[in-house]
Amino acid sequence: MNELKSIESQALQALESVTSIPELDQWKSTHLGKKSSLMGVLKGMKDATPEMRKEMGAEANRIKKGLGASWEKRRQEISEAEVNARLEKEWLDITLPLSHDEQGHLHPITRYSRKIEDIFTKMGFKVLEGPLVEDDWHNFEALNIPPEHPARDMQDTFFMTNGSLLRTHTSSVQIRTMEKIQPPFRGIAPGRVFRNEEVDACHDNTFYQVEGILIDKDISVANMKYFLRTMLREIFEKDVEVRLRHGYFPFVEPGFELDLRCLLCEGKGCPACKHVGWSELMGCGMVHPKVLEACNIDPEVWGGFAFGMGLNRLVMNHYDIDNIRHFVSGDLRFVQQLN
Repeated sequence: MNELKSIESQALQALESVTSIPELDQWKSTHLGKKSSLMGVLKGMKDATPEMRKEMGAEANRIKKGLGASWEKRRQEISEAEVNARLEKEWLDITLPLSHDEQGHLHPITRYSRKIEDIFTKMGFKVLEGPLVEDDWHNFEALNIPPEHPARDMQDTFFMTNGSLLRTHTSSVQIRTMEKIQPPFRGIAPGRVFRNEEVDACHDNTFYQVEGILIDKDISVANMKYFLRTMLREIFEKDVEVRLRHGYFPFVEPGFELDLRCLLCEGKGCPACKHVGWSELMGCGMVHPKVLEACNIDPEVWGGFAFGMGLNRLVMNHYDIDNIRHFVSGDLRFVQQLN
């Protein structure tokens, strides 16, 4: 019994000097773990008389329960202290005038979007805009995605009670452009899109895309590859190697997946490219004749290509960001380190 009381006293005394969560976890392992002195006493009770085992067992359980409560209380105190210290360090009075040496900066998504816009406008593309809230025609049907098409299930759409929806891609902007402007024309549509997806490190329900389209006569896959390679060379500020793999998208035929030779390992294979030497970057292809017909453009006369890629993924690759949720977290520490 004296040993039990000594164990309790020593544990509580040691707890007073604990100042961090890792130290607290170590304290718990030392004084309440399987190899602790308290558990050693409990294991030695087999040699005691029944009366002693009953008395010592009750006392040991009281001490174990009391130390557990003390551990929990100390953990709450340390957590609150850490939060208060963080708030004190990061506290900002937004009513104070802005210091001249502390100016804001653009979000990395915005910077990359504008960089891509500059690249394509130099090649004769216009920057296209469209509504975030769309109708079924512009978001699906005009893009060769009828009601029964399985691609609708892949979109995980946010529908509204009035039949409208939050656009799942900026391809809807391309449809609106083709309805209003007669070819030839070329444009890109950067913007925010929404999908009702399970949020994790690689997926979010709100993210950013940039899609492009070029409609003209005598357009081939070689033309598309040239424009996309030019864009990537300007973005990464060096020549890059790309390849096209066959891919299926309802609004293009033929459709392709464009891969970029991994810039981190130079094609040798690494975790970033899943050890294959190539990174999947975007979908692209020749505009499907049914899409042109839906916009009253004669596919026998006109043709073109379209492409789309995620801006979030592009920025993540550039800055080695491991979680897509950082972009909309509102955490100033994240955006400040990317300034």
